[in-house]
Amino acid sequence: MNAGDTAWLLASTALVLLMVPGLAFFYGGMVRSKSVLNIMMMVFYALAVFPIVWFLFGYTMAFGNDMGGGLLGGGEFIGLRGIAADTLTGTVPTYVFVVFQMLFGVVTVGLVAGAIADRAKFAAWMVFVPAWVLLVYAPIAHWVFAFDSADGSVKGGWIANQLGALDFAGGTAVEINSGFSGLALAIIVGRRVGWKRDPFRPHNLPAVLLGAGLLWFGWYGFNAGSALAANETAGLVLINTTGSGAAGILGWLAVEFIRDRKGTSFGAASGAVAGLVAITPSCGAVSPMGSLVVGAIAGAICAWAVGLKYKFDYDDSLDVVGVHGVGGIIGTLAIGFLATESGLFYGGGFEQLGKQAIATGVVLVYAFVVTYVIGLVIDKTIGFRVDEEVEVAGIDQVEHLESAYEHLSGGSTLGA
Repeated sequence: MNAGDTAWLLASTALVLLMVPGLAFFYGGMVRSKSVLNIMMMVFYALAVFPIVWFLFGYTMAFGNDMGGGLLGGGEFIGLRGIAADTLTGTVPTYVFVVFQMLFGVVTVGLVAGAIADRAKFAAWMVFVPAWVLLVYAPIAHWVFAFDSADGSVKGGWIANQLGALDFAGGTAVEINSGFSGLALAIIVGRRVGWKRDPFRPHNLPAVLLGAGLLWFGWYGFNAGSALAANETAGLVLINTTGSGAAGILGWLAVEFIRDRKGTSFGAASGAVAGLVAITPSCGAVSPMGSLVVGAIAGAICAWAVGLKYKFDYDDSLDVVGVHGVGGIIGTLAIGFLATESGLFYGGGFEQLGKQAIATGVVLVYAFVVTYVIGLVIDKTIGFRVDEEVEVAGIDQVEHLESAYEHLSGGSTLGA
């Protein structure tokens, strides 16, 4: 065990945990005041149930010795058996690695919730999360994050090892996965009452900015922690994460100034997240100057992409597809162009770009199809959507017996 590496991963794990309330505030500010608690509860519920599912089955499915074809890990770590306090993954205790990787999944499924904000039954979400962890997240995490051991005794996933696509911290497993899982659920649940007619403006922009700031702070652990060591790679990732987040803000604001002649706080927050999303897969492969390019392109394209829902008539409430799905694609493909060792612009040819494109396409299709099936089964059994009158009156009061603000309904009805 290396004490420095362990200390850094412990700190990074805490940073990634902070992304959960950060995401809750980010999403909470974006919805209407009568839906704040519901979307925040959906995010926090993921933090409650994910560790249980992960410790029992998810970790071994993702990081167990591959069962064949690089598709799924074996069952040797069911219930975390075979792992002790002195068991190491690289130079850090495996227990720390287990929790660090678990939190990636918590953030991922929390992102999915944004696509169906304002209209989903909390009970349906409670069923969806554990099913999605096991059937969607764990297999994809195995493909992307599970590497063959140096001595060849442990085999990992096909994207990381057989295909050779690069994804440092989850452009495929986290961003593309959440974006297109969210799209599948948005189609299943359907459009909100008044969609395209009512504005659905964010009710609390300070909360959006606070959430974006907490996410950015946590993203340093998310990306730089993925080095699993306190080394030069972590330093490169740290500076690239900073550059891309900053450039993402400017890219998004540029689109707003060209289109509207004004820059918005909501656009700045969204641009920062878009830049951070795009650098997530590429932060270990590009230069600091490359990170500025990745962030600026992501901020500008995602600012345009959030409008695709109106063209294609799907109601992605909080732009999970436009920011995380599209941003993840941009960052994953950018490796094929800007990676300093294998990118097209650095003399690497088209080989790496082809690998990135295959990984992008397969994860996108798998996440969408399997999530659609899970969502459809839940919708046909217990129902995924609240009644129209509940949605109009306010989902917080009906689903949670509470309201976020006193003036809406006199506060909590608990005990009334």
